[in-house]
Amino acid sequence: MHPDLNVLADPTRRTMLALLALEQELCVCELEAALDQLQPVVSRQLAILRNAEWLDARRDGRRIYYRIGDVPPWARTILNGLTSGGVPPEDLRAARQRLADFVDRPIRLLRNAS
Repeated sequence: MHPDLNVLADPTRRTMLALLALEQELCVCELEAALDQLQPVVSRQLAILRNAEWLDARRDGRRIYYRIGDVPPWARTILNGLTSGGVPPEDLRAARQRLADFVDRPIRLLRNAS
């Protein structure tokens, strides 16, 4: 797997990657809440990240859950950088707070399943 670095130019995609690195797995509705974005925007950004080989996905009923893919060590280093300042800390905190406040957040039985 060779993730494409060009997709990191977009701040929304950087925030998505940071959230997924911290939360392990999120569905579209959770990312909508965390990013305060509409579903088409979130889905489009997820498709770009998936096509660029940053993400894996799994279906559970009607939902698709996204997580960081099996990326090489250099990409993990970048993800660590995003979570520790590459995404402005106040933006990441606000996104995580919106996620925590999301009352209709789905419950997953297989959080770390493949």
